[in-house]
Amino acid sequence: MSKDIYVLIEHLREQVADISYIMLAAARGIAAGTGGTVVGILIGHNVQGLADGIGADRVLYIDDLALADFTSDGYQRVVENLLAQKRPRAFLFGDTSMGGDVAGWLSAHLSLPLVSHCRDLQADGETIKFVSQVYGGKILVEGALPSPTAIVMMVPGGYKAEQGKSAQTPEMVRLPAPALDGLRISVKNYIEPAAGDVDISKEGVLVSVGRGIQNQDNMEMARDLAKALGGEVAGSRPVIDQGWLPSTRLVGKSGKSVKPSVYLALGISGAPEHVEAIGDSEMIIAINTDPQAPIFDIAKYGSQVDLLDLLPVLTEKVTEAKGG
Repeated sequence: MSKDIYVLIEHLREQVADISYIMLAAARGIAAGTGGTVVGILIGHNVQGLADGIGADRVLYIDDLALADFTSDGYQRVVENLLAQKRPRAFLFGDTSMGGDVAGWLSAHLSLPLVSHCRDLQADGETIKFVSQVYGGKILVEGALPSPTAIVMMVPGGYKAEQGKSAQTPEMVRLPAPALDGLRISVKNYIEPAAGDVDISKEGVLVSVGRGIQNQDNMEMARDLAKALGGEVAGSRPVIDQGWLPSTRLVGKSGKSVKPSVYLALGISGAPEHVEAIGDSEMIIAINTDPQAPIFDIAKYGSQVDLLDLLPVLTEKVTEAKGG
């Protein structure tokens, strides 16, 4: 039985997604324990340069013009071919729209076990144990990864992207693509969203609000705190859907990933799609009245006070501390 751990490298517009490095970090940990190697799977066209900095022992590179942009059935064929030939111990995918399009189909088509929402993998001898989050992250489930081959969909939270990077360029093995004729889906054009407002992905301090802010009138308190801290206001999906903030300020899988030096989460429960986007923040501070809120699992500091009571006092203290 192979002990190798395969990782699908997600990339878009010549940028490797952070979830890829998070998966590589997980793979390196378990491979060190089981004696296997970490193998990055890079699919695309003229993207071999993306292998630089990838923390893998080896990269299998499949290049074809039909794979220049992600297509679910194109990737499915490539990975199915790899699984048939290599049979790794585990194949890691991001718990993302891209990963889900490929991993779910492969599991059903090849009758392979699939573990989703996985945030941690640990080797225990030759056994690989996983921790997955369910019910929006409120419950953690532990188990042993089925053998001989299992598919795993990873979410952020257990590892930092930096742990999956390397200063060394891994060995690259170029493999031929399988037949890719008759693909049902192809990308005709890529449209960038219109620029505007601030780019929250580049901000050093973010005051991010969630459902716990209760109503639009209370948003002013968050803005006052952000101004005092020299940062910007962002929000989770419920706040954006209410129209209290523009969509450019959405933090989450369907919005933007952020990595500020300070991320202040106000009334945000910590659903997987939100946690995925903030995992690289240097410091996460959570304010939530629910002691079981999963945001506390990744926060360095947290408080269960009512944010509406805290915000005015906190803003006043920050202003005083800054001499204003």
